[in-house]
Amino acid sequence: MPLASGRTVAALRGRSGAITLGLVGYLFFVEFVSGVLQGYYIPLIPDLVDHLGIRDADFNWFEAAQLLLSAIVVPVLAKLGDMLGHKRILLVSTVLTAAASWWLAFAGDFWSFLIAWTLQGFYVVWLPLEVALIFDRGRVTNRAASDTRRAAGFLVVALEAGAIAGALGGGRLFEALDGDVTLALMVPAASVTIAFFAILWGVPESARVTGRRLDTVGFALLTLALLTITSGLTFLRINRPDALWVYALMALGVLLLLPFGRWVLRHPDPAIDLRVLRQPTMWPVQLTAGLLGVSILGAQAPLSTFAGTDPAEAGFGLGLSASAISTIIGAYLIAMIIGALLFPVVSRRTTPRIALIVGTLLIAAGYLAFLINSATSLGVTLNMVVAGIGSGALVAALPAAAAAAAPLGQTGIATGLTNTTKTIGGSFASAVFAVVLVFAAGQAAVGTAASLAGYLVVFGICGVTALVAAGVLVLVPRSAFADAPAERVPDRAA
Repeated sequence: MPLASGRTVAALRGRSGAITLGLVGYLFFVEFVSGVLQGYYIPLIPDLVDHLGIRDADFNWFEAAQLLLSAIVVPVLAKLGDMLGHKRILLVSTVLTAAASWWLAFAGDFWSFLIAWTLQGFYVVWLPLEVALIFDRGRVTNRAASDTRRAAGFLVVALEAGAIAGALGGGRLFEALDGDVTLALMVPAASVTIAFFAILWGVPESARVTGRRLDTVGFALLTLALLTITSGLTFLRINRPDALWVYALMALGVLLLLPFGRWVLRHPDPAIDLRVLRQPTMWPVQLTAGLLGVSILGAQAPLSTFAGTDPAEAGFGLGLSASAISTIIGAYLIAMIIGALLFPVVSRRTTPRIALIVGTLLIAAGYLAFLINSATSLGVTLNMVVAGIGSGALVAALPAAAAAAAPLGQTGIATGLTNTTKTIGGSFASAVFAVVLVFAAGQAAVGTAASLAGYLVVFGICGVTALVAAGVLVLVPRSAFADAPAERVPDRAA
């Protein structure tokens, strides 16, 4: 499929070992499959609930478990990519995802489906590994950063296009197969299997730095801390906000970061190099990724329920059907595609730092507009399009920016951390938003204004966190993430 033309094609055609159009094309297909996985199951959820004999609320455990897995495994796999080769770990994660996807097709009870759904979450490491691989290939040229931004934009286009195709095709395929759950779930499993061979045959290996070893103690401490924190956030969302033990669990997770920090500062090859993380070109990127998770992950459920709320009964909302809500979601995803494609263009005409700031300001404008423009479907759609353009730009830009700021041998872990911090930010926001909406619903006996205020608080938080991200990015050096002279890299693995 054609990905680019003219100047973009020429830019992606480097000499031997550089970023190539063929490399981006194969990874484009892999990210398209990733998007299919994220969109395909959504219209099937009611039928999957019936198939498993569970309640609608029980499906939340599947999403929560997959978020837990992604927060834990991405740093480890990204680090292994730096050590053993990004292609090799990309293949391993694809095998695990394919195996879990086939298991899902034949899982007939809650627990087996939960385990398979959780393990399918290994696909979350694909984009960080792909961006790290692309940047590593480009180190032999003096345009690695700009080429990576362009390539990352195409990957996000593939991701969102796959999500749209999955969401539109999942329900239709299910109906065409006469409601056969097993056959319907074989489709994404087969797609992941094909993606494995696309990587195996079409993607070259990245450079490996010799003399590396895995910091198992550091990753064990980090895993324990992340598991504790994200578990607490999950239980906060599921339980009532007055469950004090949940807050104690999250506090324990934060405290567990202290021994992790002391350990990695003494380790010669740490799980996460905190000295690199505190550089002025790195920590703002990671913090921005966490703040991006607030809106791009945390606001999904509130947006859907707000759009579906009947104004005749609640006094607010849009009263839209599921198909009408999907139209708004589709407009948002298309806007993300536009943002991903525009980011490298704006970066080239200004600077990557300014382009990042513009992206955060668009997210802020889109969500803060809900405070004055949320009474009509057109208004909500316009808000989401503005926010979507900014979100698409940042989803593509942040891993590329982290790769540009990372030293040789730490590209994978740097890009992987943008995913981890985004996941934690989304989990935190989901928990907080659930508490806000539950509290607002409890106050609704006084009047519908209280419940509406809860949604406006949620959208306001999304806007304010985006403004905070813009302020953080102002602190980044003006020349950050720009192209640098070509680096000498070790011989590439066969």
